[in-house]
Amino acid sequence: GLIDWHAALDELPDLLAEKLAAPGVEAGAYDLVVDPTNLWLTIHESVGHATELDRALGYEASYAGTSFATPDQLGTLRYGSPLMHVTGDRTVPHGLSTIGFDDEGVAAQQWDIVRDGVLVGYQLDRRMARLMAATLGTSRSNGCAFADSGGSVPVQRMANVSLQPAEGGPTTDELISQVDRGIYVVGDKSWSIDMQRYNFQFTGQRFYRITNGRLAGQVRDVAYQATTPDFWGSLAALGGPQTYVLGGAFNCGKAQPGQVAPVSHGCPSALFRSVRILDTAAEGGR
Repeated sequence: GLIDWHAALDELPDLLAEKLAAPGVEAGAYDLVVDPTNLWLTIHESVGHATELDRALGYEASYAGTSFATPDQLGTLRYGSPLMHVTGDRTVPHGLSTIGFDDEGVAAQQWDIVRDGVLVGYQLDRRMARLMAATLGTSRSNGCAFADSGGSVPVQRMANVSLQPAEGGPTTDELISQVDRGIYVVGDKSWSIDMQRYNFQFTGQRFYRITNGRLAGQVRDVAYQATTPDFWGSLAALGGPQTYVLGGAFNCGKAQPGQVAPVSHGCPSALFRSVRILDTAAEGGR
């Protein structure tokens, strides 16, 4: 549904006042319930960029980096828990990367990138597909060529890369009820991830303590830290379709000379077990 902007703005003063008065987080391992408003960015950085085939082959190494998800691991790399099903999609309604045909004339489509927690596909343009046809088992592009203007050369760009919800799965409140000691993460903020898309940390807008299955007030200065396989491997439950939100950004940068592209990432609320939490205020003072 559409955001009720008036209601969202009306609640901001109380949320900000609570945040300013909130205690800092105690560093350690916590279960996390991550809201789609935060998780979309983690998907973008740790899955979306890591599964661009040109990047995985080293074509972006001198600028944006490479990827731990190399083609020799296709079909075998344990990307996350068996609950993890990530698709590339150029057809989803309202997606920022949705088109009819890409800039090489390839029809828009949907395909699996991670299925049952295993790496099974990449984002491809025509050149990358043909170059790696023997490994991929196909020489066909899945429609990921994009130029940001008529004066730019089309390059392989990100599709709408989305984590699928659990059919008939729980609500966000029901996910929270499964946590004895944890944190509920809402909204995106800053992030840091290495050049192979492997080690990362993410912050957010608001963080709520979870105590015995209930929210127990805000805490501050939270960042969650992990490697990509460890984080997605700790995925313990997915929300149902009613928790699914299509987020995204207009400013994904890539290529030399640089180009900017819009892209969406859909996801449900999700529960992760025993994730490392940092106190950013304490870390910043070191």
